[in-house]
Amino acid sequence: MPAPSLADVLAALDALWPPELAESWDAVGLVCGDPSAEVTRVLFAVDPVQEVVDEAVRLGADLLVTHHPLYLRGTTTVAPVGPAGFKGRVVHDLIRGGVALLVAHTNADRADPGVSDALAAALDLRVTGPLVPDPTDPAGRRGLGRLCALDAPLTLAEFAARAARDLPGTAAGVRVAGDPDSTIRTVAVCGGSGDSLFAEVRAAGVDAFLTADLRHHPASEARQAGPPALVDAAHWATEWPWCEQAAGQLDEISDRHGWNLRTHVSRAVTDPWTIHAPSAPLSDQGVPDASGTPGPAGPPNSSPSPNFPSSSTGAPR
Repeated sequence: MPAPSLADVLAALDALWPPELAESWDAVGLVCGDPSAEVTRVLFAVDPVQEVVDEAVRLGADLLVTHHPLYLRGTTTVAPVGPAGFKGRVVHDLIRGGVALLVAHTNADRADPGVSDALAAALDLRVTGPLVPDPTDPAGRRGLGRLCALDAPLTLAEFAARAARDLPGTAAGVRVAGDPDSTIRTVAVCGGSGDSLFAEVRAAGVDAFLTADLRHHPASEARQAGPPALVDAAHWATEWPWCEQAAGQLDEISDRHGWNLRTHVSRAVTDPWTIHAPSAPLSDQGVPDASGTPGPAGPPNSSPSPNFPSSSTGAPR
């Protein structure tokens, strides 16, 4: 079977995640790589960090596809020195290793299927439509976030436990704001940072909103305004399922064209947080007494091992 060129693969992936869907501030597309080079192995990952680049080189990948950009704010140098020198080292190692780098960020968020579809599938949710529809899509399927339904109602505590079980494990785990006994039938999901979408979530009338990176003030104000309940997972964990989805999409394209191409999904945990030390209840915390002597404090706990979905084997696809 013939091996496709990088240009062939890029054309196929651009059709899946059209670059014109990306936000104006975003940096998507090819970062480095020779369009005429052959591609036989492709690695998918969330972050273009050194650990992932090293994995791509060891694997013999010709293309690394990441969700997050390497250079989001632009640069005038790729020198591997200074505070951002790690990015320059990544570029140098990619080029030396013959690995192209492609970024699909907000264009993959808005695509059909997109990042939030993969998140919904990981949680066994039925997608009913986009949270923020793309006005340019006559079919009404593209857009930011997804509105979802559960096949059977769960309590908020049970739904949060499902998220903790089915998403890859991280030090941060899953945080919840709301009555743990409340009934959850409908959910909005947004892979990555979603606290800019509270108005749309409330207008949708869902029972819960699962996303990442919820900040204190937006979350506090959202809870004071009433439903929905909030489920806050790690940013990386909410976007990693897209890597499996994207690899499967490229597999289908490769089979259709008869390409000699293998896809792989990185299982490297590139979430930046490494340890979680849970707080004790206020009544048990070491709050200083009148003498200024603190009470007992609970010991820190290290993070559990990654809890990858059982469908992910880490083997070549």
